Formats: sequence, structure tokens, C-alpha cells
Amino acid sequence: MLDERRSHSVGSANSSQPNYASSAGGPSGRARSKPRKADGLNSSNSDPDGYLQFENGVLYATDSPEFSKRLGINQVTKLTIAERMELLALFEPFTHSTGAAVSGNRPGEVFAGMQAVILPGEEERPTISAQYLRRLHASPAPELDLGTFIQSATILLSDDLAGFHFDVNGIVTEQQDDKTEVRRAQFAQTLSISHPVGRFTISGEIWHFTQPLTHGYAVGNLWSASYSPRKNLVVDAGFDRGLTSTSTQWEGFAGFTYLLPRRLWRQGR
Repeated sequence: MLDERRSHSVGSANSSQPNYASSAGGPSGRARSKPRKADGLNSSNSDPDGYLQFENGVLYATDSPEFSKRLGINQVTKLTIAERMELLALFEPFTHSTGAAVSGNRPGEVFAGMQAVILPGEEERPTISAQYLRRLHASPAPELDLGTFIQSATILLSDDLAGFHFDVNGIVTEQQDDKTEVRRAQFAQTLSISHPVGRFTISGEIWHFTQPLTHGYAVGNLWSASYSPRKNLVVDAGFDRGLTSTSTQWEGFAGFTYLLPRRLWRQGR
């Protein structure tokens, strides 16, 4: 599964507009930092529909309960279809793993869903959004510490304070044991803080995911840096350190986000 921790890749609360989220992550979740705000296209008060955004990245992970090493290529496509609403498609077309029950090359999973702003931010009020994702294709490839899910729901809060951008995510997913078909609810919380430093944006994040099928929990800390060479392009890279014995111990990621500079249809269609 794509790494949910980098929530911005599928998730800042403002992201129902083209948001230039960081690209290395995947189905949203661990608020994995990602600063991404393209000039003039991420305001809660501006709602351009018809924009298509591509987030592409690679993630390398080591020392996890299901594998010793894992490489995955991630792709997230976002299409803004209406005022404060976007469709999401999440793919992991290629994974390679070693030290797993099913090692070697495998395609990853496929998810689809939508995200919408339910309360636009004003002055001291944060932007609040909701997101829903559904798995369309399951994969035998080994998973990261947070596992995979059948479906997930996320509440996202996003705000700016004293020059810092804050993202808080509350997540609940439905997980299933492949052997017994027992289903359990998974709960997660993430906090991401980002701040511009010169021409870069530095982000730090702390995250927590329960592991209901193994009766454990995963906690970690993520750091990333992003840079925007153009208004419709963001590149980023970072790393994540797991802090519990059942967490993936190390993850490194890099990627880019590209927004098509023109709408697919005229606004107000």
C-alpha cells in the first residue's frame, strides 16, 4: 500500500483545490508532511475546477515486520471536479521486496476516492475537510508497518499560525486478515508542521497508527524538504524513522508534483 503517513500527498485540508502536495506519499494518512501550496491555487476562497494534478514518487523502506527491504513507486492523480471537491486515484504500479513471505517484483494496490472541504477556513478558523478512500485492487506485496485497508475515512484540519502551517489528521480504516477474514477498525492520528526556509519548505511530522490485526501500534517521526522551481511544479524528499519495534524502522522518499497549467474544461461548466 502507498504510505498514508505523508498525508499531504493525498491530504491537506485545503487540497480540494490544486495543492501541490508532496509526491512521495500515497493514500493519505500519516500527515506526512508536505507543504505544497502553489501560488494562488491553494486558497480556500478560490475554487478552480477542472485542474488535473499528478504526484509521483519513490519510497525505499528497511527493517519492517513484513520485509527486510522494500522499494515502491507511487502515483496519485487528483482531479478537481467542483467547488471545493476533488477525485483521487492512487496507484503503486511497482514494488520490489526482499526478506518477505512474497519477495520479488509485484504490482502494488489501487485505491480511489474523493475529498471535499466541509468548512472553509476564515481568519482564526481552520479549514476542515473529509476524505474517503476505497481499495479497488489488493496485492500480495508486503506492506509497511501501517498495513493496508479495505476502506478509510479521514478528517483533516489545516491552518496557518505565526508563519507555520499546521495539518492535523484523524483517520479510521477497515482492515481485514487475509487468512481468517476477520475485520478490525484501525485508528490513526498525525500532526504535521511546515515552515518556509528561504526557497525551501521544511516539514516535520509525528504520527501514530494502531495495528489491530497484530495488537500493536506504530509510531514515528518524519522530516521532509520541498522546493518549487515553477508555480506548477514541486519536488521534495525526506525520511521517516519508526519509533516502536513494530514500526518500519527507516523510510526514505523523493518525488515531484506537477499541475497541468490549464483547466480541462472552462470554470463554471
